[in-house]
Amino acid sequence: MQITVDIPEQFGLDQTKPEVGNTLKRYAALALFQAGKLSAGAASELAGLDRYSFMAECKKHNIPTINYSADDLHAELADFRKAS
Repeated sequence: MQITVDIPEQFGLDQTKPEVGNTLKRYAALALFQAGKLSAGAASELAGLDRYSFMAECKKHNIPTINYSADDLHAELADFRKAS
């Protein structure tokens, strides 16, 4: 899918057109991943990054990469203790 977005020159952030496009795709991927709309793999692909680089971008923007609640952790630990 191709989408055309008109961005005024002053918002180009001193980047070339391809760089602006890549920046927008990266931020879209981060936002969609954070919202739970894309998996890490799909978001990495959209951003044009390998998974490790995408996870580094998430860390840089304080986006958690693991959605694991404290209750889930406690339940899993209890199951682990029962099995041991």
